[in-house]
Amino acid sequence: MRIVHVVQCLGLGGQERLILYLSRELQKRGHEPHVISLTPGGDLRPEFASIAVHDVPRRSGVDPLLAMNMARTLLTIKPDVVHTHNPSPMFYAVPVARALHVRRIVHTKHGANIYGPKSLWGARAVVRMLDSLVAVSDGTADVALQKECVPAKTIHVIPNGIPLNDFHADADARKDVRREFSIPEDALVVGSVGRLAKEKDYPLLVRAMKPLLGPSTRLMIVGAGAARPDIEAVITPDIAPFVTLTGMRRDVPRMLAAMDIFSLTSITEGLPLVIPEAFATGLPVVATAVGGLPSIVREDVGLLRPHGDASGLSGAFSELLKDPTRRATMGESARSYALRRFSIEAMTDAYLALYQ
Repeated sequence: MRIVHVVQCLGLGGQERLILYLSRELQKRGHEPHVISLTPGGDLRPEFASIAVHDVPRRSGVDPLLAMNMARTLLTIKPDVVHTHNPSPMFYAVPVARALHVRRIVHTKHGANIYGPKSLWGARAVVRMLDSLVAVSDGTADVALQKECVPAKTIHVIPNGIPLNDFHADADARKDVRREFSIPEDALVVGSVGRLAKEKDYPLLVRAMKPLLGPSTRLMIVGAGAARPDIEAVITPDIAPFVTLTGMRRDVPRMLAAMDIFSLTSITEGLPLVIPEAFATGLPVVATAVGGLPSIVREDVGLLRPHGDASGLSGAFSELLKDPTRRATMGESARSYALRRFSIEAMTDAYLALYQ
């Protein structure tokens, strides 16, 4: 099959990595994946290598020419399947694909998504043109039913999958990363990986960790984005020596291997790819109970607290930091859980069933 993924951009975010993982697996199985990006460039673009990437740039605001350019590109590719990811690609590609009689049209809803009144009505119209809407978690499926009014028969829940062999404990990577950032080998590191965006609420993570930080307990935040100044603003001089902002990194498996606890303190989430990646690395998780996180962060692999509860999060971190046996047990359970549930092979099987 010739399968076209339509995406907003090819940055280093979890959604973009997911599309890369899925495209590689499809290609390995003899299919022909393509990617259409509405934004030229992107740090992840070189990773697609032999997978064809097509630019159909979107201008700011409503872009009436985009539909024409999208149609021209799809006519050139002649896809069997068009698979869109998140609102903008859906709005522009799905009606065009339907008009061109593409055999299967699939959309993945990766999170809650924010709509204005007009765009919400548009989304409710466009989802009725889909053959299938995939939600990455049960919570995301519920939002799709309530917000976009997706017909229940159209919705399928497919958890995100990862190439499990890429993520595991790695003593050499742990030592090298810590040396690079001057973190002692015997320090305990709470870490997070993701775009530095407001919805990730990294300032909450800093506030929750503040009472616990010192020479033997460190915080490492991996990623780049517009919200970095907001994070820096809450890193007071007394804790600054114990907080590391690494900037953008391409070596996520190595960065995870340098951590002892993984954390995500987001305001909203679907099923963030980095959580299965942390599980596969053998890390216990402390996170906010938002979006799809309660459906995958079980009691044997992590601790959940309400968003905004800095004190509760601080207590959860403290529990795990003080108890190496519990950390190790949770980490072993997390690794086993990831191997059972979050393989790229199982996710690809599920998507191929929809495509076919």
